[in-house]
Amino acid sequence: MNRNYLKLGAAALLLPSVAFGDDGLNGANTAWILTATALVLLMTLPGLSLFYGGLVRVKNILSVLMQCFAITCVASLLWLLVGYSLAFGEGNAFIGDFSNVLLGSVTEVGLSGDIPESVFVMFQMTFAIITPALIVGGFAERMRFSSMLVFSGIWLLAVYVPITHWVWGGGWLAQMGLLDFAGGTVVHVTAGVAAVVAAMVMGPRHGFPTQPMPPHNMTMTITGAGLLWVGWFGFNAGSALAANGDAGMAMLVTHISAAAGALTWMACEWAKFGRPSALGAVTGMVAGLGTITPASGFVGPGGALVIGILAGFVCYNATVFLKQRLKIDDSLDVFPVHGVGGALGTLLVAIFASAGLGLFSGQGLAEGATIASQFQVQLIGVLASGAYTAGVTFGILKIVDMMLGLRVSQDDETEGLDLNQHNERGYDL
Repeated sequence: MNRNYLKLGAAALLLPSVAFGDDGLNGANTAWILTATALVLLMTLPGLSLFYGGLVRVKNILSVLMQCFAITCVASLLWLLVGYSLAFGEGNAFIGDFSNVLLGSVTEVGLSGDIPESVFVMFQMTFAIITPALIVGGFAERMRFSSMLVFSGIWLLAVYVPITHWVWGGGWLAQMGLLDFAGGTVVHVTAGVAAVVAAMVMGPRHGFPTQPMPPHNMTMTITGAGLLWVGWFGFNAGSALAANGDAGMAMLVTHISAAAGALTWMACEWAKFGRPSALGAVTGMVAGLGTITPASGFVGPGGALVIGILAGFVCYNATVFLKQRLKIDDSLDVFPVHGVGGALGTLLVAIFASAGLGLFSGQGLAEGATIASQFQVQLIGVLASGAYTAGVTFGILKIVDMMLGLRVSQDDETEGLDLNQHNERGYDL
């Protein structure tokens, strides 16, 4: 018995190392956000890179991998220089300030809440990385590498950073009470709208839509999709910024929505073509993940199931409509999956966050808010972020086109971007 008491006493001595220290830092929360940060970076490198890489033609595989890799580097340095300061500095209702240029105020002992500010900076940096990387799918196989770098850097500072401040940095949408837990507007609406604007400004790939352009390596795409699914747990559950019940529920509803989205997309294909495709399954999964993202910290499992089903159905039909009816060559379906999904999920928060829906109830709306009033706020958030993104993205593309030229020549596109942009081949055939 005495030995047992000694063991309990020794264990108790270890508790402060995983709870609060004298400086207010929470070790458990810090460890979780460190892990979540690695998971979100995994989503871009290698998750999104492989997912997109497998979807393009064999002559462009390296160009897509290189674009994702280079955007990671550019976004990281811009976030260090001024991005974080403008996104999360006090500033005003529309933009932050320059008080933290070069992260001059970030030290090893500084805290953001009860985690090191350095960890918060890095966690938010991974979001700033993947958002412009998502846009690559809209102009894949036809944009100059130099133009892509310039566009991505300007877009990050001119679009992503201000909208991040609006929603997460205390800006005007946050003051209105917009509910966006992990990036329905900040990440998915902005990336989706930017991708479709880029696709329209640049025009379709030569041969679209009459010539088939199937994915060159579905094994690669499915591998990337699996990494995205796992990494998304850091994306959504990490946005709780704590190792607590909110993070646990966010992880659970994320998984449910992904599974429901995949099965629903498969069912749509099965009904239309008589068989489901692997491409449809993984695209439906991404649609489910993107749609649950803004809602993940506010809804319950029942709501997540409905959101996932709606994500698969709505995003499937949006993809068909954009490509077959509108003939817009959003090469890798960024707008119908991320843009439409992010907007849909942001709107559905108003419904499924409500506490009065029985098995489909969420965590409850703010005091005094109703489903109707919250829906109005959510709609304003979607429209504002979408309209701002569309206008500024269009302007950036036109400027870059005048400076460098956006698109490779027809001969270069026929040859493939791997050779004419990087003088390398993805495969030694």
